Amino acid sequence: MKLITVATVGAVMLVGACTTTPKVAVMQPGDRAMTCTGLRTEFAKLDQIKAQGEHNQGVNGANVAAAILLPMAIAGNYLTARDAMQLAEQRRTYLMSFYNEKNCDNPANADLQFMVPAAALTPAVNTARGMH
Repeated sequence: MKLITVATVGAVMLVGACTTTPKVAVMQPGDRAMTCTGLRTEFAKLDQIKAQGEHNQGVNGANVAAAILLPMAIAGNYLTARDAMQLAEQRRTYLMSFYNEKNCDNPANADLQFMVPAAALTPAVNTARGMH
């Protein structure tokens, strides 16, 4: 019975030792139709993903536990965070083209809307690794 308890506690600790940084699809339906305000909101979300990824790559409770319990898990945490941060940066670059196209640096364009053909709003196939 003690062996089962120890194994259960160990498994829970291993699962808890993994960090996850959310991954985003670079292209999403409706991107072209976003207003300047919507684009700025999306940039703020991408900044949060980057900050979380940097945290997940650094020294934190999960990485310390991973280093103690399963040293290879720390590499997985690092790589998962790196991939998520790269996807967020690719999305930022992609959205920045719309931001510049709409001249969003001009405050008068904050809620300017463009008419977009329905075909441009269909989901794009995402080829990013690890997307769930």
